[in-house]
Amino acid sequence: MESVSVFDDLYHQYHHAVYSNIRKLIRQEEAAEDILQEVFLALWENRQKLDSTRVAGWLFVTSYNKSIKYLKRKKRESAVPLVDELLHNSIPEEETNREEWHRFRVSMIEDAVNHLPERKKRVFQLCRYEGKSCDEVARIMDISPTSVKDYLKQSNRFIKEYIFSNYTELSLSIVPLLIIYLGQ
Repeated sequence: MESVSVFDDLYHQYHHAVYSNIRKLIRQEEAAEDILQEVFLALWENRQKLDSTRVAGWLFVTSYNKSIKYLKRKKRESAVPLVDELLHNSIPEEETNREEWHRFRVSMIEDAVNHLPERKKRVFQLCRYEGKSCDEVARIMDISPTSVKDYLKQSNRFIKEYIFSNYTELSLSIVPLLIIYLGQ
């Protein structure tokens, strides 16, 4: 992802979905927009290190981490509990550990998504990674919007269960992330 045009394409493809994920955590529009810009700035700064096939997952985890970091900062500033204590240690302090943890979480979620049946996987990717609505996905896949919602719900449940059963040592720190992201 060396060129500005590739970056622009990625921005246009993912910015709605990334913004939507940030807004699930950050209830303030202006702060969410700032975080969105930080996420895409980080994408640009890391463009030479990234595998283009993993950009969607990278964007999700980066937006999550930046949102949590913002909430932690707001919590310290206002002394209002904004983030559940289970998330307290989810982001390591050292930069090298943070990058390693970030890559691990991206691969963990991608691992779970890759174990979904093909149709559910496609629905999940279109909704979560590309930010398409249930109606748009229904048209793309030639299925009913109700089926899309059902596939998405089943996919969310499967991903949570898969991660919980395959990454038991991390389940307590990762389950809150999944609950927020998957919305259940």
